[in-house]
Amino acid sequence: MNDQLILKFPTQKAYKKEDFYVSPSNQEAYDFVNNWPKWIRRIVNIYGPSGSGKSHLASILKSKTTCLQIDSSELNDKIFIRYKTKEALILENLKENISEKLLFSLWNSALQDNKYLLITSVKPLNSYKFKLKDLMSRVKSTLIIGIKLPSDDLISVILAKNFSDKQIKVEKKHIDYIIKRIDRSYEKISQFILTLDKYSLEKGSPFSLKMIKEVIKMI
Repeated sequence: MNDQLILKFPTQKAYKKEDFYVSPSNQEAYDFVNNWPKWIRRIVNIYGPSGSGKSHLASILKSKTTCLQIDSSELNDKIFIRYKTKEALILENLKENISEKLLFSLWNSALQDNKYLLITSVKPLNSYKFKLKDLMSRVKSTLIIGIKLPSDDLISVILAKNFSDKQIKVEKKHIDYIIKRIDRSYEKISQFILTLDKYSLEKGSPFSLKMIKEVIKMI
């Protein structure tokens, strides 16, 4: 195997199906979204850590049908009118402080109009302590799919892709070094990449193992 990884990726972030790296940690979620419209449930919650690929999966769904995609913080009464003209709604980053009455009404709208509803969140919806009993009842009947922590193989690809996006040629031994020492979470991987990029610009120094070691200590 070559000592250096040279991967060709677009310099701008583009959520394309062919760019989604499928691994055991996200296989179930990917297969479900990719199988649209043959869903066993029309309403699904996909949860996982920040940076785990939830938005990428949502983008794959958008490429298959007409979708309205909003962040949960933007949920309001006007959504219902916009939803009427779409086949699916993607509600991202759902948090427990959301308006339960609005969410329940949206849920009912999806059921009544036979539409699709994809909800993404960090935690599974059935762990949320909603006070509205009818909403909790809806949650219990929802398909919930989790994205697990990344494997070494997936971390390697994530790192290689981000380095390539920044036009950095990185040796495989550097990636192996990072994998052995970084916390196994998408959040830490993202934090490492952002910190390394900023630190490199501030230092004005070429990419090196010494710099990697310094950044790992920082995070």
